[in-house]
Amino acid sequence: MAPWREEYAAALAARDRREKANIAIYNAYTKLADRTAAVTVEASDTKGTSGQPAPSAPIADPKKQPPSVSGPSPQDILAATRLDLTEAQRSRSELQERLARVTADLDKLRKRSNYDGKKINSMEAEIMHLQLRLKDREEELKGKAKLLEDFQDELATLNLQLNMAEERAGRLQKENQELVDRWMARMGKEADAMNDAYKFS
Repeated sequence: MAPWREEYAAALAARDRREKANIAIYNAYTKLADRTAAVTVEASDTKGTSGQPAPSAPIADPKKQPPSVSGPSPQDILAATRLDLTEAQRSRSELQERLARVTADLDKLRKRSNYDGKKINSMEAEIMHLQLRLKDREEELKGKAKLLEDFQDELATLNLQLNMAEERAGRLQKENQELVDRWMARMGKEADAMNDAYKFS
């Protein structure tokens, strides 16, 4: 596997671990929100079946109202719980949407990674094939260069032998010409001597 693919897979795994680190908290909070919603629905159903409207607290003047020494009222707790439930449901919806987006992005990245991996494998195979062909061509060029060098050496040797043969032929021709000239001179002298001898006879 290529180094960049290992780094990419490690980054995806780290991201998954980071996003799944709080999954237990999300699940617990979701269960709590569901239970709270169920309790709220049961309470509203109980009030609806009684046929009596829920007693409303009388509006009193804050200045005349005695200071409360007790804790929050059930209505306040219910309102706070409903508010928490609404916020939890909104947060859960946002998390679900975010999870869907991240999952879709992850699927796209995995598909692209698979496609890129196949493409990289194909390109690596092509590179190996081209490297082999290049190596063959280099070996062929080396062989042809050696053949050309040998041919040039042989041609130089033949040229040297030809020059030596031409030089020897020239020397032999010169010697032959000298011999012919000497023979012709000698024959000329002998002819002159014979002519002179005929004149005196």
